[in-house]
Amino acid sequence: MLVLASASPRRRAILQNAGIEFVCRPAERETPPENFRSPEEFVVKNALSKAKEAASEFGKGDIVLGADTIVYLDGEIIGKPADRKKAFEILKRLSGNTHKVYTGIALIKGEREVTGFEVTDVTFRRLDDEEIKAYIETGEPMDKAGAYGVQEKGSLFVSRIEGDFYNVVGLPLCRVYTAMKALN
Repeated sequence: MLVLASASPRRRAILQNAGIEFVCRPAERETPPENFRSPEEFVVKNALSKAKEAASEFGKGDIVLGADTIVYLDGEIIGKPADRKKAFEILKRLSGNTHKVYTGIALIKGEREVTGFEVTDVTFRRLDDEEIKAYIETGEPMDKAGAYGVQEKGSLFVSRIEGDFYNVVGLPLCRVYTAMKALN
């Protein structure tokens, strides 16, 4: 059985759409983005922490999947906005720029662990203040790293994606699938 250590509806939808059966056991811990050496290290460490937390409740034959997604711009991790003001600031920063989306994954089966990460470049067109405000009013930005959902209304802001689309949504499915195969 696959155990998803995440409450993300986007990660659940990606796995469901791919026909992968799983159960959810969301991890509780979130690591603040302080004192990290690289975004790659940060997302893999968080993904592994989540997977280990959930793995403690399941059998050695189960595969537990932890994942962590961040937006990275100008040497800074941009997480989920705390409020509408922060969402506006984030979207204003992303406007007209290219940022990177990192997702770390960790899969645990018994004593075995497989970790990795995916990085995707996302370019936003230039946004005006009124469309940013209107987007924030939809509520969509509030639970997403970088304050946007590429698979939803936020797609109207994205002029270019270089890399794995599903990584930007929150789960690099091809990388997860090959890691699952490596564990079986």
